Amino acid sequence: MRSVPRSLRDNSGTTVVEFAMVCPPFIAMVVGTLYMCLLFYGVSSLQFAVEDAARCASVNTTVCTDSATTVTYAQSRYKAASVLNATFASTSPACGHSVTATANYVFNFGVKKVTFPVSTAACYP
Repeated sequence: MRSVPRSLRDNSGTTVVEFAMVCPPFIAMVVGTLYMCLLFYGVSSLQFAVEDAARCASVNTTVCTDSATTVTYAQSRYKAASVLNATFASTSPACGHSVTATANYVFNFGVKKVTFPVSTAACYP
């Protein structure tokens, strides 16, 4: 060990270097996990609102009397409006009463934004 200079044997700064290497990917993973959780919350809330509105149009005809009131009902049941800005539509196809919703979810990576289209539909006889 005498041939190795003293400065090469000193390992007092290795913790800082390891932290600098591990911290950015870890933070990116945590932020990405949060974005994915928000996406799943928005999609499940959207699906619930669409199913509930289709059921209302078929069963509860005093509240959901026509297409406009069904869409208003779906918007009132949708709880993730701050996550996904959704557009609802109501029709009456052969399967019964159908409600559809579409939205775009934006992943903001800081340097680039990626948009994911989200759509769901429910038909209740």
